[in-house]
Amino acid sequence: MIATTERRYSLDEYRAIAETSKEKCEYHDGEIVAMTGGTLNHSLVMGNIFSFLHFTLRDTQFAVINSELRLWLPNYRCGVYADAMIFDGRPQLNGDRQDEALNPILIVEVLSPSTEEYDRTDKFRMYRSIPSFCEYLLIRQNKVFVERYSKQEKGWIYSDFDSLDQSVLLESVNIELAISEIYRDIDF
Repeated sequence: MIATTERRYSLDEYRAIAETSKEKCEYHDGEIVAMTGGTLNHSLVMGNIFSFLHFTLRDTQFAVINSELRLWLPNYRCGVYADAMIFDGRPQLNGDRQDEALNPILIVEVLSPSTEEYDRTDKFRMYRSIPSFCEYLLIRQNKVFVERYSKQEKGWIYSDFDSLDQSVLLESVNIELAISEIYRDIDF
């Protein structure tokens, strides 16, 4: 992720730019950060996860949202994009904004070399400021490896999965996600 310039932008300026821009860009408290493009494996993994979650959670109270909806993090004055989010009910929008949500319970990030450190550290720290957020999946696109963080009373619990024979229990929505579904049709 690369900042577009050293100039600081107001939130209104950013939103005006984001509404007309052909590329996605995040807002980090005055800084506009251009989003990098994805790889074939990133797109396939994300499509597999989104399709599975959307199909499995249809006709439930949960809403599965793809990477087109921006997540607003008020404590950090940041607008970011996750690869996928799940909400318990309809997403709570940020005021009258139709393009910014506030309350996911589960967030999925497919790791890229350019964003992996950010997704693991700063972005995860910011996500933890969301009261409803209780589950985080980090997925490698270049090998079978899924990491899950689950919020418990005493903190966040880590588990990982590295075999196509395993499944991840997504506690927040009470479903099993087979690792083989995540990596369906992926060539490493």
